[in-house]
Amino acid sequence: MKKILVFIAVSLILFSCKNQSETEKMIEEIPVSLKMTRFDKLFFESNPKNLGKLKTDYPEFFPQDVPDSVWTNKMTHPMWKELYSEIQKKYGDFNDQKTEIEGVFKHAKFYFPNTRMPEIFTVVSEMDYNSKVIYTGDYLLIAMELYLGKDHEFYKSEFPAYIRQNFEASQIVPDVVTALSANQIPEDVNKNLLSQMIFAGKELYIKDLLIPDYSDADKIGYSPEQIQWCQDNESYMWRYFIDESLLYDSDPKLASRFIHKAPFSKFYLEIDNESPGRVGAWLGWQIVRAYAENNKVDAKELLVTDATTIFNNSKYKPKK
Repeated sequence: MKKILVFIAVSLILFSCKNQSETEKMIEEIPVSLKMTRFDKLFFESNPKNLGKLKTDYPEFFPQDVPDSVWTNKMTHPMWKELYSEIQKKYGDFNDQKTEIEGVFKHAKFYFPNTRMPEIFTVVSEMDYNSKVIYTGDYLLIAMELYLGKDHEFYKSEFPAYIRQNFEASQIVPDVVTALSANQIPEDVNKNLLSQMIFAGKELYIKDLLIPDYSDADKIGYSPEQIQWCQDNESYMWRYFIDESLLYDSDPKLASRFIHKAPFSKFYLEIDNESPGRVGAWLGWQIVRAYAENNKVDAKELLVTDATTIFNNSKYKPKK
């Protein structure tokens, strides 16, 4: 009997891999070629006298209520020029990243056919880590100053370690998917913890679809050790949420404890300092994955399905 079960399990895995391979072949054949503009290079290698031409060519980057002195000061300020120099050292050639981003949009066109193809702009913005990548449909803006490496000297005194952790080149493409997913998932009318977990889980599930070759750690912005911690403690975290009756609790503080970026999650237990932030998002991801695996629904249908339906039909069981 055991041999039969093993045979069935292996057969299912091989069938799944074959289907995935065929899907990836179809995706690879989708024609996508994105225009890219290194606006950071255009800006910092321009003379202030040429600001007028830049404003004429790229008016969308120069709000009318901002005086020219702001832009000329940025062009010539030693700190900004040094920052741009560091970006050029690391990303003088952005072609590999461009190819990967085109791959993201091939996957997006397959799963979400109405996805608009943008022009890629690399920029140097204001170090806003909440807006590392912005997707508008027409434009994909990538803030290059936030991908120099977590240990870069520019960051150490300005950002805590849990934020700097994701200032790596490996986060550019996952951040592109995060920006892209913002227009794909409707807000749930419920505001309880479960709904927020499922919402975050849907965002991460989109990464499963659009960047399948990336590790789970890169998809969620964890270290390998943090992923391992979640896997090792999945059943304990789930039991805590159940015992404390948190799933249907609408206390707004729960999001900051378990969903939002944070140095650690707040169980108010001794394990807190060992845990990564956002463990509620990670658990929501596992629930969404279970739902996708156990129900025949396409990606677009899954994303508009409410959290309660997903949870009740997921057959989710935390791994022990």
